[in-house]
Amino acid sequence: MAYFVKPEHLAGAVTAPIPPDESLPRACVIGAGSSGLAAAKALHEAGVPFDCFEGGSAVGGNWLFDNPNGLSACYETLEINTSCPRMAFSDFPMPADYPPYAGHEQVHAYFEKYVDHFAFRHTITFNTKVEEVTRESDGGWLVRTIGPDGERRHKYAAVLVANGHHWDPHWPEPTYPGTFDGEQIHAHDYRSGEQLEGRNVVVVGAGNSAMDIAVEGSDRAKSVALSIRRGQWVLRKMTFGRPSDQITLPAWLPWWVTALRLRIGALTSGSLRRYGLPQPPHKPGQSHPVQSDQIRARIAAGRVTVHAGIERFDGGDVVFLDGSRATADLIVWATGYKVTFPFLDSRLVAASDNDLPLWKRTVHPDLPGLFFIGLLQPVGAVMPLAEAQGAWLAETLAGYYAPPSGIEIRGQMARDHERNKRQFYASPRHTMEVDFDHYLWDLGRERSRGRQRAQDGESPARTRASDGNNS
Repeated sequence: MAYFVKPEHLAGAVTAPIPPDESLPRACVIGAGSSGLAAAKALHEAGVPFDCFEGGSAVGGNWLFDNPNGLSACYETLEINTSCPRMAFSDFPMPADYPPYAGHEQVHAYFEKYVDHFAFRHTITFNTKVEEVTRESDGGWLVRTIGPDGERRHKYAAVLVANGHHWDPHWPEPTYPGTFDGEQIHAHDYRSGEQLEGRNVVVVGAGNSAMDIAVEGSDRAKSVALSIRRGQWVLRKMTFGRPSDQITLPAWLPWWVTALRLRIGALTSGSLRRYGLPQPPHKPGQSHPVQSDQIRARIAAGRVTVHAGIERFDGGDVVFLDGSRATADLIVWATGYKVTFPFLDSRLVAASDNDLPLWKRTVHPDLPGLFFIGLLQPVGAVMPLAEAQGAWLAETLAGYYAPPSGIEIRGQMARDHERNKRQFYASPRHTMEVDFDHYLWDLGRERSRGRQRAQDGESPARTRASDGNNS
């Protein structure tokens, strides 16, 4: 069945302490955003000893408006693009009074309640930044942190990287010719329509943030020009009166079925050409979905004008490749993000062009004990996938799961990579793309196989706690 969280799926609250089993390998979770919380909860329930370090003073990551950690890209009108039952963690449904697509403040409140319901807030060390993660000669991992107590070093058998991938802005490279006299910001630094008030704005990009900012600017700005280099299919969030993503099919079906659903969604959303949006050069389903219920109406009303990609700057004007130009005193670059890990030496781990091959988007085959949570871009929400990844790694560290051979792992990675290249057009935007329901189904199968391998004695001797004690 497709993923759908209902009120009856709510797990009981944790009311008694869960002591960690100090004989198990000690782990480190980096970040207390949605992915880090999912991993921390799984480790806590499994009794795996761990530390979770969060640079800010609160949980929620990207969903906390003006997060003290300084990394959130949240803006006032931000809401989820996946409906609540398809975004919620499997054992903690979102409140019944939430709208189909919750706002950021509701999502953050949900995460706060999640932490308290399962009673693991005490496992998170706040206001503590992970400065460096290095591999030890014995295969363990040394983590250097800076917090209220100064600099500390801790040794772990495993490190779960959950620092997110929407915090390091990608600016256009190379820069465009000419000189622009106005202000330029990245969408990461956009917070509200006040920044657009009374201004001539050019929004560059065709993703969800670009659409949201252009729509908000249509009410607040003097003018809004939307510059799109490559057309995207823009889907509506609601279809026939219900959230579009709730029209689902069995998870085991192949990708072409999901692609067909997206194509139907694109057709029912209405023509792009009649609104001046460029016709995408790819089929629906060959790129990550973009959703907006309002952009067509704002274009039709003349509040947003659509232009081609930028050719050059000319003082107070932006000149586009189609020969048109727009007067501007503010450019908002909604040009995506770079995947970076500032605490890891780039010679050890680097995602060139946002590409970091991983087994099941989690396991680095060359670096035992280094795992990644939420480092994927699903056609759906990240949270349930991060939850499944966290549960998988908790089973691994507790000794209940045994991986297949290295040859099989690399073979699966290669096949998944080739499949991804066939499904999506080549772009840094699609290096981490997965089909939401199929990913959960596929990972669930692997977890079952691994538990059977562990029961059959195929698991290597697990790492002892002595390999991960603090130093």
